[in-house]
Amino acid sequence: MVINMSRWMQHNGFFFGALICGAGYAFMYFKKRSRNMRRTLDRLMLKFPIIGPILVKAAIARFARTLATMFAAGVPLVEAMESVAGATGNIVYEEATLRMKDEVATGQRLQRAMENTGLFPNMVVQMIAVGEESGSLDTMSSKVADFYEAEVDNAVDSMSSLLEPMIMAILGVLVGGMVIAMYLPIFKLGAAI
Repeated sequence: MVINMSRWMQHNGFFFGALICGAGYAFMYFKKRSRNMRRTLDRLMLKFPIIGPILVKAAIARFARTLATMFAAGVPLVEAMESVAGATGNIVYEEATLRMKDEVATGQRLQRAMENTGLFPNMVVQMIAVGEESGSLDTMSSKVADFYEAEVDNAVDSMSSLLEPMIMAILGVLVGGMVIAMYLPIFKLGAAI
């Protein structure tokens, strides 16, 4: 039974390899072409237990940094929001920023538009509100970006320090398995003599 299964896998290995490659290509093609698929994947990524909060903070940091840069350069807020939407790196935040742009274009405050999306933490909304009222939106959004960039750096550092022991254990198992696979036939040969 085991021999038949191994022969079957040898003969059909190419088929399975081609199937896996085809499925990977189709996934990448539809991810690139389908906005609904990208939206679903990005929404799922934002809800992942460890990676999700890091992606949220990174999107907010990119949003705030691009907004600060565009506003400091003298670009009007409504026009700046178009570039800010593309810079967020996540389609959920991109669509929310475009909705905010439409609300700001009709005369609503940026702070209120951010609250309506439900994606931004209260601290970010309050900082933007202070920046709007004081006329220093670029300075306040730059401070938000600095804070969230530091948060992302800290989260990535702590995650990488948590992954180091797991990587060492996996490498130990792989190297140990290779050593056993190499020396076991030699030991069997020695026992047969």
